[in-house]
Amino acid sequence: MRAGTSRGPFFLRDWLPEGDGPRDHALIGAIGASDPLQLDGLGGGSTLNSKVAIVSRSSQPDCDLDYLFAQVGVGHQSVDTRPNCGNMLSGVAPFALDQGLLPAQDGITTVRIYNVNTGSKIEVAVCTPGGKVTYDGDARIDGVAGTAAPVLLNFLDAWGAVTGQLFPTGRRIDQIDGLDVTCIDAAMPLMILRAADLGLTGRERPAELDANAWLLERIEFLRLQVGERMGLGDVSGSVIPKPVLVSAGDTPNSITSRYFTPHRCHASHAVTGAIGVATAFALPGTVASGEARVPGRHPLVVLHPAGQIDVEVELDGMGDAATVQRASLVRTARKIMQGILHLPGYVFPPAPAATEAIPELMISRHYPQRDVHVIVPTSAGGGNDTMARTLMRKLGPLLGQSVVVDNRAGANGSIACEYVAAAQPDGHTLMFGYIATHGINPALQKLRYDPVADFSPIGLIGYSPTLLVVPASLKVDSVQDLVRLLRESSEPLSYASAGEGTVPHFAAELFRLQTGSRLQRMDFSGAAPAIAEVANGFMQLMFPSLFTALPYLRCGRLKALAVAGSDRLPSLPDVPTLQEAGVSGVVMTQWYALFAPAKTSPTVVRQLNSALNSVLKDPEIVARMEADGAQVQTSTPGQLHDLLMAEGERWQGVVRQAGLRPDLSMD
Repeated sequence: MRAGTSRGPFFLRDWLPEGDGPRDHALIGAIGASDPLQLDGLGGGSTLNSKVAIVSRSSQPDCDLDYLFAQVGVGHQSVDTRPNCGNMLSGVAPFALDQGLLPAQDGITTVRIYNVNTGSKIEVAVCTPGGKVTYDGDARIDGVAGTAAPVLLNFLDAWGAVTGQLFPTGRRIDQIDGLDVTCIDAAMPLMILRAADLGLTGRERPAELDANAWLLERIEFLRLQVGERMGLGDVSGSVIPKPVLVSAGDTPNSITSRYFTPHRCHASHAVTGAIGVATAFALPGTVASGEARVPGRHPLVVLHPAGQIDVEVELDGMGDAATVQRASLVRTARKIMQGILHLPGYVFPPAPAATEAIPELMISRHYPQRDVHVIVPTSAGGGNDTMARTLMRKLGPLLGQSVVVDNRAGANGSIACEYVAAAQPDGHTLMFGYIATHGINPALQKLRYDPVADFSPIGLIGYSPTLLVVPASLKVDSVQDLVRLLRESSEPLSYASAGEGTVPHFAAELFRLQTGSRLQRMDFSGAAPAIAEVANGFMQLMFPSLFTALPYLRCGRLKALAVAGSDRLPSLPDVPTLQEAGVSGVVMTQWYALFAPAKTSPTVVRQLNSALNSVLKDPEIVARMEADGAQVQTSTPGQLHDLLMAEGERWQGVVRQAGLRPDLSMD
């Protein structure tokens, strides 16, 4: 459903697995949380459409429904049930009435909802002409196209719902790092700042605020301190409290707000955030306070980037004794689809032993303190990316934090390597390196990073042999046939490269030199797009890893002519080695490893190595990698360092012997 300015799946509690853990795994799979694009789920690549509502008959005697809200991660596997979401709340009553949890009245049906996250109660009025929910109507809310039936939300006791106090620090304004801050818990714990105190007008577009790295770092620094002061503890892994920047409105009854979710500015505004901002605006003594108001009902306006939210607040008392008794506003909702959701088995962890070593592995109380980002130097969908995501799904639970895979392809892996080399050496930014980034590429080019000096080795991951493959449509069945075709063709045939300095590039050049044939190189931004071009018949050959090639070999779109290694493969016993086929000097086995920036604490490196090696001993991981054409290989950090030293010498020698001149430029 689209509910207010948010979107996500709505579930009856009975539809989901029992227990918080299995439930959260189901929600992560439903949304497709681990991928920033959320290609494998219902999410939309944003926190605003990665939300879930779970509904059941209420356990409270004075309520009709229980509503549990879940914020699912974007690009990382996490589920946070600490906050509430008023936008998703607007879809709860229509959903429950549609599902027959409650009988609908003729005209308007009023439902009392208990928010499980915060313990607050909300009355919701839904249009039900003829005793059936209607989503059609004339109500319009900013941030949503078109009109729909109005859904009236009446918040009854949202003040102090999470922390137990409206002003959890005991003050209406706190001084933190030289800034005035209002910490308020009204439907949602908020940290409210004056935009002007940060050198802003408060009317900046969300994209401008998101692009201001200094601002985002300052806000997060303040938010972490505010979380402690509000009694929420360490909030580095939570989405609350939410930061808000306020400035003057257009009228005495309006205030301008920029609401963060918490690391990006909301495209419009959260409903619960609007309740909090309106409460701070209505009461005296806060950073958002407006003019003094008498007891009674007051129509207030919260201006946001997409328009405004009208909030009616009811005040009781005067001055510092004033309190907000209730707040009401109008939202709309729309049912988008109803059906069966299919979840793949891999979203649920295996039952037994892989997690038994978790307590032993959590040896550092100080690490990790937040999400760990693993930088992959190639594009999404390729062999490196697939392997990284398979492993990191298991690594996160061992570390006790989400592990996010971040693809930073380009410049033959240099972009990713330079990024990690320059990152803080605190273990929160890691590198999925491989033979190209830390072996071949440094031998071929002058780089802005040193594969040994700029990284702390964590551990080896495994190996994958290299194959010579051609499109199934190419009329050759052996290496000899291919060499004959290359020599007799009037125009040079093309090979696909995953970028300069990669194995597909290097192996093809060695093959060209050893066979005396003509070949034209075509570079692609990674192995995934390169091999797709070969499978489609646009390129004539490639030297991919077995990990990359296997899906295409299985479906018959590629033919393997030879193994660029010393031995035949058990999985392809009929495919000869290049040496057996008469081509010597092309022995390429790809390896993969995990690195941290240089000067990372040895304690953190040991913890990461222990966790990585535990993952690599998991029978599911071993079987998955073998099925994909890779062989698991663990190591100590010292053994990986020795491999780097040996690889550096090896590839420099191969470059000299093959006559491949290094590129001395740095561009």
